Amino acid sequence: MPSLIGTACTLIALVNIASGVFPRFRHSRMHALAEVLPGALGPFAAALAVSVGVLLLFLAHGLKRRKRRAWRAAVVLLPAGAAGELVYRHSPLGALLSLLLLAPLIAHRAQFAALPDPRGRWTPLTNFLLMGAASVGIGLIVVSAHPHRTVGSPGFTARLAHVLSGLVGVEGPVAYRGPADSVVAYTLGSLGLVTALSTVYLALRPERPAARLDQEDERRLRELLARHGGRDSLGHFALRRDKGVVFSPSGKAAVCYRVVSAVMLASGDPIGDVEAWPGAIERFMETAEAHSWIPAVMGCSETGGEVWTRETGLDALELGDEAVVEVAGFSLGGRAMRNVRQMVKRVERAGYETRVRRVRDVPEAELERIRRAAADWRGGGTERGFSMALGRIGDPADGEAVLATAHRAEPGRPDGGADGPHGDLKGVLHFVPWGADGISLDLMRRDRAADPGLNELLIVATLGAAEALGVRRASLNFAMFRSVLARGERLGAGPVLRGWRATLVFLSRWFQIESLYRFNAKFQPRWEPRFLIFRRGRDLPRIGFAAMQAEGFLTLPLRAAAAGPCAHPAPPDDDTPRPPAPRTPARTGGAPRP
Repeated sequence: MPSLIGTACTLIALVNIASGVFPRFRHSRMHALAEVLPGALGPFAAALAVSVGVLLLFLAHGLKRRKRRAWRAAVVLLPAGAAGELVYRHSPLGALLSLLLLAPLIAHRAQFAALPDPRGRWTPLTNFLLMGAASVGIGLIVVSAHPHRTVGSPGFTARLAHVLSGLVGVEGPVAYRGPADSVVAYTLGSLGLVTALSTVYLALRPERPAARLDQEDERRLRELLARHGGRDSLGHFALRRDKGVVFSPSGKAAVCYRVVSAVMLASGDPIGDVEAWPGAIERFMETAEAHSWIPAVMGCSETGGEVWTRETGLDALELGDEAVVEVAGFSLGGRAMRNVRQMVKRVERAGYETRVRRVRDVPEAELERIRRAAADWRGGGTERGFSMALGRIGDPADGEAVLATAHRAEPGRPDGGADGPHGDLKGVLHFVPWGADGISLDLMRRDRAADPGLNELLIVATLGAAEALGVRRASLNFAMFRSVLARGERLGAGPVLRGWRATLVFLSRWFQIESLYRFNAKFQPRWEPRFLIFRRGRDLPRIGFAAMQAEGFLTLPLRAAAAGPCAHPAPPDDDTPRPPAPRTPARTGGAPRP
């Protein structure tokens, strides 16, 4: 019912706007319908029609999402429209139509219980820009909709000046004959008033900040990870401080999430005891339902996907595979590792050296230099990462993380150093803990001037030092749709599979889908599938848009200005396929892993 009411609200809003903007609309085939809609005639009625239409149009989406505040606004606005029908047009049918829409709103009021979305200080400015742009656009149509009653032939600049003046209640340069002058003036003034009042309302409304991980939540999550962190390689990424968290009633499990474009986006498996996962998942779904958010999970494991789908009735889609290397079985010997072996030898001969250490063993001064270098080598203004990126380096609380750095001294330098702002530092890999005996790749950055193969050298150096660090397994990048790429190039692949693979190869020009898969495959990893959990197929475009925002591939200017610290993006690597720093569901070209 909320969706039907929202759609009806949209249709009434559009017809209202048309009836107030276009003089001939009332004499078209829609005349019979327009006559029973609020504000179809007269200067005052035209302004009322447009104002009511704009407000209903903005409220329609909130009604579809069952927002309580949208319901309250519509309940107030529709009787006002009905009163306008009687006062200005003496139209019982128009008033009845408004009351007919009001009736199901009141009858189904219990369904409109969704809480407001978290918002920040930029919400009023966003509203002002959107409403202002809509008002200017509608205003230009209004000013231009009376060509036979316009004095002279004013150009676009004059019409735009008239609109801007009218929105603030000042007479503009365009003149009209007859009642058209009053229609335009009332309509522009009403649009300006609606824009101003809605912006002031949002500015004065109490702020509801987006969820953030506070110190107590982080402490509880670390305790869960200490006991159960070895289950999921993405577990440590739940400690990103720009995520919210819900715990199971027992406190033995938790789900971390971020809300983006009305999508409640979780990543990886729930944290904690598997037996308590259903309780945390239930809390997650209750929170999504309370706010009318679309629930989704990026990059969960097969076990996690089975629990999510069983407990919620959601569906699952395989996103790709995570590359996991078993340290004990890794070797540079053999024909399969020839390419990596040659590349590593070449880089070593060029004078590069590596250091692999726990973060707690790196001096603070060197950590600061590594942070600055990683930021400078990011290769773009937007930090990327959400599901497989931690968003920080060298935090004292992350002392178990592993840093692999590459260094190269300039030949002939008596101090053994190098030119440039970061000295001899040429590349950085950052791994977060994966239980007591694993590490998971978080960040991969390199100097753009460094030799090709530096990333391979750092990965091999890390795997070589793993035994001394007590590490038995290492999670590398995520390869999106790996199985499609692998099967699509085999002999006998069907036309559908080949076509799907060709599409992925084409998209790799921007997202490094194929190159990242081939980079991972060099190290002969074990492939672990990762899944996307969603409710309905029609939600997938919305979820995809939200995921790309969360991972940093799409950045809305105002949202970027208000955003907090994000994960580190993938750097442009050498000539070989390179993994992006943050691992995303596309751990391709910069997305965080799954």
